[in-house]
Amino acid sequence: MAKLRQKNPRAVRQAEEVRGLEHLHMDIAVNFSQGGLLSPHLRNVCAEAVDAIYTRQEDVQFWLEQGVDSSVFEALPKASEQMRLPRCGQVGDRGKPCICRYGLSLAWYPCMLKYCHSRDRLTPYKCGIRSCQKSYSFDFYVPQTQLCLWDEDP
Repeated sequence: MAKLRQKNPRAVRQAEEVRGLEHLHMDIAVNFSQGGLLSPHLRNVCAEAVDAIYTRQEDVQFWLEQGVDSSVFEALPKASEQMRLPRCGQVGDRGKPCICRYGLSLAWYPCMLKYCHSRDRLTPYKCGIRSCQKSYSFDFYVPQTQLCLWDEDP
């Protein structure tokens, strides 16, 4: 990626490939005081979200296999209990627990090499970078609706 350069860096780019929406359920909380064991960047990036750092069970399993201590992770209410909770946008009382949803869309990112064909060459050759679009939806438990004021979708 360090060698990538654009001929016109100010151009508004359109993704050539739409990779769709990926829905992720964040079912484990990360202990901020020990989060540096996962990444040295966690302390800076998540400094304002000390009590609200979440991950998935699949990620926890990976980190445990890498030797990270299990005390870094804290269990949230079981998935079966969370399924009964409403989305935060549907809860009137700001002190009640709910499921918060946060959406993220990457409108354009370089995702693979682009190969071109030519009459002069028998085999395809590298001629650029293919761009993609990807969206994510993160669902996670919050103990109070007031911790998820942006979730207004039904």
